[in-house]
Amino acid sequence: MKEKNSDREALIENNYGLVHACANKFRGRGAEYDDLFQAGCVGLIKAADNFDKSRGFAFSTYAVPVILGEIKRIFRDGGTVKIGRSLKEKARHAMHLKEQMATEFGREPTISELAEKLGVDVSQAAELITISMPVISLTATDEKGTVQLDIPTEAPEEAISEKLALKSVISALEEKDRRLIELRYFKGLTQVKTAAELGMSQVQVSRREKAILTQMRKSMM
Repeated sequence: MKEKNSDREALIENNYGLVHACANKFRGRGAEYDDLFQAGCVGLIKAADNFDKSRGFAFSTYAVPVILGEIKRIFRDGGTVKIGRSLKEKARHAMHLKEQMATEFGREPTISELAEKLGVDVSQAAELITISMPVISLTATDEKGTVQLDIPTEAPEEAISEKLALKSVISALEEKDRRLIELRYFKGLTQVKTAAELGMSQVQVSRREKAILTQMRKSMM
């Protein structure tokens, strides 16, 4: 059971990139990006809970439709969920802490960093930040009735091109910078643990990470 939980945690922590990719498809459609990402995290957790690797499918193949389904739920049915008062308080605390960390780091904290600060596991942290979501419907009503809104999505070829471009940019980094990115975004380590791996301080990792991401964004554009 412990090994199964460990596998589940690893699936969640190592695949937040899928959530970002799915959430990006719905930018500019009436919902805040944070809300899209939070809904996607719910889908990621559900996918990790139900994934059966014995079927021979890659986790991403199974997870993406589940993540997209949760994001679309925001638009489709308003995503109304009854939430207890104590859980709401915990969620408010998590969001407040998330904002403080964003100010301190100069960027959004990762789920791993937030979980460490809250003293909970990654899946619990993800669940807490998904609780308070403004909702929007995919249907718009005018004087003649209800009109269904269409949400365009990127073609698979575009996603493949983006992945290839990202891979190229990462491979062009200096070895230590590449290792830093791998530890932070592919293995999901906190800045403190990454610093220990690289023989750096947490402050050095934070500054270098910010510089590398800026460099990568410029290269991608």
